[in-house]
Amino acid sequence: MHTHMRPAPTLPVDPSREAVRRRRTLLLLTLIVAPMAAATLLGMALLWPGGKPASAGATASVGSLSHPEATVQSVSTYDCPAANQRPGLDGRQQMVTCASVQATLETGPESGADVAVDVSAEAYRAGLGPGDRIKLIRVFNHQSGPAVYAFYDYSRTLPLTLLAAAFAVVVIAVARMRGLKALLGLGVAYLVIVKFMLPALLAGQSGLLVGVVGSAAIMFVVLYLAHGFSVRTTTALIGTLFGLLTTAGIGLWAANAAHLTGLGDHDSTALALFDTRISLPEIVLCGVIVAGLGVLNDVTITQSSAVWELHELDSASSARRLFGSAMRIGRDHIASTVYTMAFAYAGAALPVMLLINAYDRPLLNVLTTAQIAEEIVRTLVASIGLVLAIPLTTAVAVAVVKAVGNATSTPAPAPGAAPAPTGVAG
Repeated sequence: MHTHMRPAPTLPVDPSREAVRRRRTLLLLTLIVAPMAAATLLGMALLWPGGKPASAGATASVGSLSHPEATVQSVSTYDCPAANQRPGLDGRQQMVTCASVQATLETGPESGADVAVDVSAEAYRAGLGPGDRIKLIRVFNHQSGPAVYAFYDYSRTLPLTLLAAAFAVVVIAVARMRGLKALLGLGVAYLVIVKFMLPALLAGQSGLLVGVVGSAAIMFVVLYLAHGFSVRTTTALIGTLFGLLTTAGIGLWAANAAHLTGLGDHDSTALALFDTRISLPEIVLCGVIVAGLGVLNDVTITQSSAVWELHELDSASSARRLFGSAMRIGRDHIASTVYTMAFAYAGAALPVMLLINAYDRPLLNVLTTAQIAEEIVRTLVASIGLVLAIPLTTAVAVAVVKAVGNATSTPAPAPGAAPAPTGVAG
């Protein structure tokens, strides 16, 4: 003898109440994001640079310089004294191999003419040979006669173009339309940096404000363009903007506490001489804010997507359990992201690290120098911002997904469709 037991009937969910709850959630998200968008637009309008950023003297000093390209026709080598080397014990100067290059100008007013320029030993060792394209410095002064040419750098237009094209093809082939949208977002980010952030910094605007406003504008465009207008994307955007503000606040304190001057390399010094309105510490602070944008965007959109996927797998899971499951994913992401940022800096700073090892200087002494300290502050501040953004993004995503359910990703059942079978235990 056995009995059939049917589970107790569940109370029906009021569709109108669910709809009201979803509308309230969407309204709350709008009330959070809309003021941020308005503040970003207002900030760009107020900080937008007007006029020429460079001083008249600086513009005049660089106006006689140009960088035409040329094709190497022949290379002849000769011995030359090594740069920055003292004579040995025998009093003789160490000699290295330099090169004299005959090249044909491809651009500029003397295009088609042949010129002879000397090339340093370091540039020659990179593999200079006939057929290579190089960039020259052309200095022209009406009072000193014909233009003078000197070696400037290698021309890398062709290989960089091919590499960029290969990158675009691979991204679109694998990610398809989403990859194309991501590339378009990258183009918009480039425009924001070149047309707004750089001119504003050259005009002497606050690096903190330019960094926050410009980065927020980039994130608004990039996230919605790549991932579409949805509750999931808006959740990731809220976490991203929180991480951005956190990074800016910690970066402001760290830059002041560590007295980051921005004078860690020759380019920064030349930039300070270019225009007296430029503040190098402000530029350092702006760089700290921008440095973590890509990784910050990565972790927030990943956490938001993880919450939605976990909820779809088990919609009956409590908010606390859903948060814990998503944070386990987030912790793994934090660990891998920390490694990514640390190794990325180690690769970029490899020449400096080799120089440190060659001079056998104490590690602590080297880490506190201006050039290394700026990179350390940039990496640590960006890491703190993205780590703190993960739990906030997860909490917001859990609250939102519990309020709106799967309405944004799972279609509602068709009218008149048969309900799912209840099953019989026997």
